[in-house]
Amino acid sequence: MPRPIINDECTGCGLCVDVCESDVLDIVGDTAVVVNEDACTACGDCMEECPMGAIEEIEED
Repeated sequence: MPRPIINDECTGCGLCVDVCESDVLDIVGDTAVVVNEDACTACGDCMEECPMGAIEEIEED
């Protein structure tokens, strides 16, 4: 499951896209979006790379 992106916080810098080895994210317009949900391994690299904190933790049940 991909990590949720906070669109209001995302600046579209593309760092999360660059760091994602599974090609889960892309920049559409001015924000990052999930384009390949099934490929996400929930590694957290995108979240760690985001300077704006626009990618949230996955909440576990």
